[in-house]
Amino acid sequence: MNKYEYLKNTPLAEAVNIYKEALKSAGVTYNIETIKTTSALNRMTAKAVYAKRCSPHYCASAMDGVALKAEETFGASESSPVKLNKNSYISIDTGDPMPENTDCVVMIEDIIEEENGKIKLYSAAVPWQNVRKIGEDISMGDMIAPSFTTVTPSLIGAFLAGGVYSFEAVTIPKIAIIPTGDEIVKGDSESLNDGDVPEFNSAIFSAMLSEWGAKSEVFPVVKDELGLIKNAIIKASKECDAVIVIAGSSAGRDDYTANALKSAGALILHGVAIKPGKPAVLGSIGKVPFLGVPGYPISGIIVMEEIFKYILPLLTKRVYEKPLEFEAKLARQTVSSLKYKEYIRCRIGFIDKEAVAVPMEGAAGVVTRFAKASGIFTVPQDSEGKRRGESVNVRLLKPLSELENSVLVVGSHDPLIDEIDDILKRGGSKTGISSNHAGSMGGIMAIKNHEAHLGGIHLLDTKSGEYNKSCIKTYFPNGGAVLIRGVGRTQGLMVEKGNPKNIKDLKDIAEKEVSYVNRQRGSGTRILLDFLLDKQNLSSADIYGYTREEYTHTAVAAAVAAKSASVGLGILSAAKIYDLDFIELYSEQYDFLISEKAFEDERVKDFLNALNSNEFIERLTILDGYTFESLGEIIEIG
Repeated sequence: MNKYEYLKNTPLAEAVNIYKEALKSAGVTYNIETIKTTSALNRMTAKAVYAKRCSPHYCASAMDGVALKAEETFGASESSPVKLNKNSYISIDTGDPMPENTDCVVMIEDIIEEENGKIKLYSAAVPWQNVRKIGEDISMGDMIAPSFTTVTPSLIGAFLAGGVYSFEAVTIPKIAIIPTGDEIVKGDSESLNDGDVPEFNSAIFSAMLSEWGAKSEVFPVVKDELGLIKNAIIKASKECDAVIVIAGSSAGRDDYTANALKSAGALILHGVAIKPGKPAVLGSIGKVPFLGVPGYPISGIIVMEEIFKYILPLLTKRVYEKPLEFEAKLARQTVSSLKYKEYIRCRIGFIDKEAVAVPMEGAAGVVTRFAKASGIFTVPQDSEGKRRGESVNVRLLKPLSELENSVLVVGSHDPLIDEIDDILKRGGSKTGISSNHAGSMGGIMAIKNHEAHLGGIHLLDTKSGEYNKSCIKTYFPNGGAVLIRGVGRTQGLMVEKGNPKNIKDLKDIAEKEVSYVNRQRGSGTRILLDFLLDKQNLSSADIYGYTREEYTHTAVAAAVAAKSASVGLGILSAAKIYDLDFIELYSEQYDFLISEKAFEDERVKDFLNALNSNEFIERLTILDGYTFESLGEIIEIG
């Protein structure tokens, strides 16, 4: 039994150091193989590579011209040129061997030809002028590259020039990836039953390993049985250079990874003080590193990035560059536990040349949020969180140039924002969109606090029944914002196809006690719901599921389509995507609030041009549920 105990909460830096030192003590190291130089791009030299011949291996002309003895030209000048007959020189081309009894080359451009093959020179040559001497590039025995050097295209040329046609390289390590779980099915399965979990973590980790100079072998899914997992680990350790087991690393009923490792090898650590990723299992099977990663995709990605990437050099001998980091102003407070180092995904935008980070919602299983994130920042283990306006160091997940050219849109969700992004990209624009669904109030406050370029809003004034205009008067009494007309939208109740609950209006939701799914607090749709409930003298307490929140219209529709809720309020286009029935309740206006400073920004102009395009109208007409009266017009200035 290893001395390290089960499910600790070891700080990350300490855990990585313990893990690495234990693997070194176990004898974990890289392997060597001989490879051909011509197919060695991006491979790592295992030993120093020395030239086996000189390059060039003969004295060669470096120019087209004539080869001769330099002393024949001494004394030549503009006023007193030297004339040579054809027996005193030899015509030569670049790369030709130097003839005997010659020691320089005069370029063809410096020669005046005369009759009978004679030439005239107006300047004297010097010995070895325009001559590539033996070993000028490299001499036999010179080191071309030291150990653990990544082979580049130019280095391939240098090897071949030095007569090195093969060399010893670090073998690309093969990493076993073993998915586990009773509920796991193949990631490319076209039909899924309730309870099926498509397995795509292995594809994510395989791609990460490829980027880091390793390769993967994905083993068949193993059921949650201790013996089966143990056998799979042992088999993989005999065939591969490291073993990664997906899921079963926590302390639940079917979490067998740590126990399987203890019976097959050595458990070094179980439990690291990071969130997500705490239940990581670190160990070895003989000289083979072992890593157990949590089943949630983002947890696994963090564990791979923060732990496995730091021990992989034992097998690859590569040095991995630290991701680019820079300071950004936090647009929203984040609350964190004192127990873990927490990793927070965020969207990044540049407002008045200042980087702004908008934290993203989403649990450890929401991999698409990670894919769409601009960056990630951490909250230290001993911190309760970060305050709004505080500077944070953001590690980039996308190219900096892409973020600098992005319009930061914070506010209410609508698929039209993604459509505008696609229109811009297909049109060849450098401008992209970085969006965060924070609800209408979130959008208003982001513009007010100079933390976004645009805010998508549909905020109902419950007194006047008017949309959006009142927010200018209320939140921008001294100016600073422009309201641009967007689209009209149809809001209604999304219900299962065929409407089996026979829902006709909000009163039915309260009276029939059906399961409802709501939008988040501060969203325009949530405000609309409360307005409609009040008009009908209904209480939110009468609606089962009122406190269940989703951040997008499509997420509400997905919940209804999956029958985890009977009904939700949302837009027609979302209902159509999921083939739901739709009971129209209200026509609203979805507009864009723009910072007055940002109104002249070229990126914002690109956004507005796409908004006003025929292609935009055509796309939303297909989505359905939109109107376009006064689209793109300024309707209010603060």
